[in-house]
Amino acid sequence: MKFRHISVPGIVDYKTVARLQEQIVKSFLSFKANPESDVPNPTIITTQFKNVYTCGRRETGKMSQEQRDYLTSDGKAEFVEAMRGGQTTFHGPGQLVAYPIIDLKRHNLSPRSYVCLLEKTLISTCGRFGIKAITTENTGVWTSPDDKIAAIGIHCRRNITSHGIGLNVSTDLFWFNRIVACGLEGKRTTSFLNEGVRPASLDIVAATFVAEFSSRLGIKGIILDAIDIKEQ
Repeated sequence: MKFRHISVPGIVDYKTVARLQEQIVKSFLSFKANPESDVPNPTIITTQFKNVYTCGRRETGKMSQEQRDYLTSDGKAEFVEAMRGGQTTFHGPGQLVAYPIIDLKRHNLSPRSYVCLLEKTLISTCGRFGIKAITTENTGVWTSPDDKIAAIGIHCRRNITSHGIGLNVSTDLFWFNRIVACGLEGKRTTSFLNEGVRPASLDIVAATFVAEFSSRLGIKGIILDAIDIKEQ
């Protein structure tokens, strides 16, 4: 078994990557319906998004037009309702977005243990760049009990995962001021840059995260597949 890493270069539109993710999820679901077909490789998409606020399932249909207009800031950001868990968060340039698409049963994982695996992967990735990160009683990864560096929001359909993590590397933290990030009052958002760390590139952070995640799944080989989003 190999681990497929789909790296989408540049800063891209959320909805376009969402369509790519859905195509891959469907290939996993098709295999479940027809086990004699080729087994899909565990896959992860990494990218950066244009400015976009996304809300999770609990908030779908509940945000007023006035609230949406405030968030989109006269067209400077988008607003999208997502299928993931969690509440409203921000994605933008300088933030690593990683969407693992795996079959939890094939890897003997429950949804809760999968979230723990993502948290441990984020902590070890931060550690590789000299940032001490922790977990708290709130989902995600933090540099202190009040400073969140990475958000987690997943979706599972017949044990096939989608969505995933947003890790702030050089993200403009201004955009988080418009929301109560992930619904947590009194908490702050931080980033590698805010913690005094400037990696050579976000691609290096992405490759580190993918290697750490693959290792925790017990998979050694990684197939790098760079996809020009214009092809989708």
